[in-house]
Amino acid sequence: MKTTVATRIKTMVLALALAAGAGAARAQLAFPDATAKPAAPNPLADTTTTPGKARLFDLEARFAKDVREKGGAGFAAWFADDGITLGNGAAPVIGKVAIAKSANWLPTAYELTWTPTDGLMGPSGDMGYTWGHFEGHSKNAAGQTSATIVGRYLTIWRRQSDGTWKVVLDAGANEPVEAPGCCTVPAVH
Repeated sequence: MKTTVATRIKTMVLALALAAGAGAARAQLAFPDATAKPAAPNPLADTTTTPGKARLFDLEARFAKDVREKGGAGFAAWFADDGITLGNGAAPVIGKVAIAKSANWLPTAYELTWTPTDGLMGPSGDMGYTWGHFEGHSKNAAGQTSATIVGRYLTIWRRQSDGTWKVVLDAGANEPVEAPGCCTVPAVH
């Protein structure tokens, strides 16, 4: 029986959620203030760091470096052939070829940066996810920022048959720039 990408992603998300709940109690990490530039995660200060999470954060750092240096081409290069991107108010972009066609920005015209807040490697060690805060800065001809978007992202990673890791799903949700503290988790009493 052939499974669809969507079915595999749903299964992986469910497995990761179950694995997270089955482990030791996990602390909820606070969402960063939308007006503050997020600090890079410090794996030495994170008591939930595992070798799998460290691998995912390393992948994120290399992915971000390629995007910073190569723009949209660097972004598209990290996707699996059956990868998917989901963005606010936009139709899904399905497949690496379609992602490469849509991610056609140069780093001199658009700067996309992100910082993972957390991540989890699946129990089998071949899939995992990261999530965090992103910023996109459009630049005018003089190289000055002309527009900014901020939001949250979720990236699902899968190890390929050749041992490399690729993005199978990247989803982002914009938030208003002027919404400081929009996403803080309420205290449980």
